[in-house]
Amino acid sequence: MLTSVDTDVIRVLADPLRMRIVTLLAHETLCTTHLVAETGAKQTNLSNHLRVLREAGIVDTEPCGRFTYYRLRPEVVAALAGQFTELAAEARATAEAGRKRACP
Repeated sequence: MLTSVDTDVIRVLADPLRMRIVTLLAHETLCTTHLVAETGAKQTNLSNHLRVLREAGIVDTEPCGRFTYYRLRPEVVAALAGQFTELAAEARATAEAGRKRACP
């Protein structure tokens, strides 16, 4: 079952810009300057989205001089993917068994 933590992560990832950031970070660790260049978003807007991702535990930060680098936490994405895999398996079993609740 999806927990409230999982649904919070889903809500955070539902934003298109945050999903774009996560996709970019899946390929490499990037600083804010790189993410601004890649997404075309304003730095302040991007920083707000990165804060939300960080608070949700989806990304980690790494200070490097005057820059902050962001890295995706793959275990968070893998855990969420596992939850969706379980849901898909349950839906498949339900369909194959023809389970449905009778209307009153």
